[in-house]
Amino acid sequence: MEARRLAFDLLLRVERDGAYSDELLHSRRLDGAGARAKAFVTKAVLGCLRRQGELDHLIAAKTSRSVGAMDAEVLTALRLGAYQLRHMDGIPDHAAVSQSVELVRRARKGSAAGLVNAVLRHLPPLPPTAESARLCHPGWLLRRWQKAFGAGTCEALLQANLRQPATYFRLRRSVDAAEVLARLKSAGVSAEPTDLARAYRLATGSVPAVRQAAGDALVFQDINSQRVAELLADSPGSPVLDVCAAPGGKSRQLAEGAAVVAGDRRVKRLHAMRGLGSRGIELLALDAERPLPFRRQFDRILVDAPCSGTGTLARNPEIKWRLQPDDLDSLSVRQGRILENAMDALAPGGRMVYATCSLEPEENQHVVAKAVGARAGWQATQAVSTVPGTDPGDGFQAWRILRPAA
Repeated sequence: MEARRLAFDLLLRVERDGAYSDELLHSRRLDGAGARAKAFVTKAVLGCLRRQGELDHLIAAKTSRSVGAMDAEVLTALRLGAYQLRHMDGIPDHAAVSQSVELVRRARKGSAAGLVNAVLRHLPPLPPTAESARLCHPGWLLRRWQKAFGAGTCEALLQANLRQPATYFRLRRSVDAAEVLARLKSAGVSAEPTDLARAYRLATGSVPAVRQAAGDALVFQDINSQRVAELLADSPGSPVLDVCAAPGGKSRQLAEGAAVVAGDRRVKRLHAMRGLGSRGIELLALDAERPLPFRRQFDRILVDAPCSGTGTLARNPEIKWRLQPDDLDSLSVRQGRILENAMDALAPGGRMVYATCSLEPEENQHVVAKAVGARAGWQATQAVSTVPGTDPGDGFQAWRILRPAA
């Protein structure tokens, strides 16, 4: 029961307080739970969020009450119970039902206990796979992707957003790859090479097993996040400016070949990067939507812009339920300001990369075309374009931008 209570509490925080599942699942609150409980909580929380639309569809079929009008505690218990009944093996139906009823009582919503019991005991079967995938995404986002990608790619994307994404890691440049891989093999871990040097997909074995066997010889990082940083890491030398650096994965990668100035306006997240300061990374609080506070210019700049994150919905499923169409336009304006300020800091003959983990043109092509088109002689070339389900890893878009020499 304790694992269900913990999953319920985390889902309630996402639903009611706007919290983010990734942060909650890596918080200290889970430290006291055993491995089995952690596995249950992680699967249940992410599963409920990935399949929220489908679960609401099943719940609505068995009650005359509007799902949107239900108390958050009641709806969360229903979703958690429905997910266990339809998507988790090895859990007796009576346990999923009775403990969901107990959760609403514990949340002081005892008057809804009968409703929860009745709905879950008479839950309908799952709809066909393709219909389920469509139900698991907001209609406006589904329609936009169908138009942008076509039926086949869109269907693959929807399915990918419902699966646990593959785990990738990068071996540090300073380590002997053969030696580290041998240590992993001895620990029962197998890793498959990718098309990116020193980047591997975890094929068998757990993340804790990898960490225990390899220590800090490697870093877990999505393959396409690595790909973006590599666009600037191939020419070591002068310092690199990373203007939206937190949480620091790309800064760390760039720092293996050059000094890095890592800036971010989110001071809390910047503080979390303090351990990177000893690795050739200078941390600086800055708001890239304002003119950057440098007297010098940089030969290389990374703009990993804050975005909608629609390329990462398998990892961050709550995003799709919060995002609204108008948000894309406001994000585009913000991203444009950041890119233009960064362009002012790029030295003549310098190179920069603009990237997002969004699939939406408003945050990508539109931003780059507007900024580069306003400056004579500047050039932009798309260097990364990936879509989950069609390409390995998360969805990323990235452009190389070149400033003409003086």
